Amino acid sequence: MVFNFPAFSYIIALIVDAFLIFFSLFHVIAFDELKTDYKNPIDQCNSLNPLVLPEYLLHLLFNVLFAAAGEWYSLLINMPLIAYHINRYRTRPVMSGPGLYDPTSIMNADTLTRCQREGWIKLAFYLLSFFYYLYGMIYCLIST
Repeated sequence: MVFNFPAFSYIIALIVDAFLIFFSLFHVIAFDELKTDYKNPIDQCNSLNPLVLPEYLLHLLFNVLFAAAGEWYSLLINMPLIAYHINRYRTRPVMSGPGLYDPTSIMNADTLTRCQREGWIKLAFYLLSFFYYLYGMIYCLIST
C-alpha cells in the first residue's frame, strides 16, 4: 500500500464531497420549507446565498487536485457540473451581494421547482461521486 498524490486527492475529494452532500441536503430542505411556507423568502435567501460560493469553490478545489494528479476520468465526470456552476453564477439575477437566490423571484412556481430539482440532482451527483471517490482512493492505494 503506497500513499501517493492521486490517493491524497481522492481522500480530499471524499472529505469535501461529504460537505457538499450536506450543502445540497440543506438546499433541498430549505426549498421544501419555502414551498410549504414554513419560512419566508428573505430569511431563506439570506441563509442559502452565503453557501453558494463555498460550494462552488470546494467543488473546484478537488477538481484542481484531480487535474494535478492526472486523474482525468474523475475530472471529466465533474466537468459538466463545473460548467453548470460557472454558467449559473454568470447568469444569476442582479444582486448586491454574492449568491444566486433573489427573494423577490424565488417564490415563482417555476423558479422554486427548478431550484428544488437542482438540489435533488446535485444531491444524487454528490452521493454517486462519493462512492466513486471511495473506489478511486482504494484503487490508488492498493495498485502500485
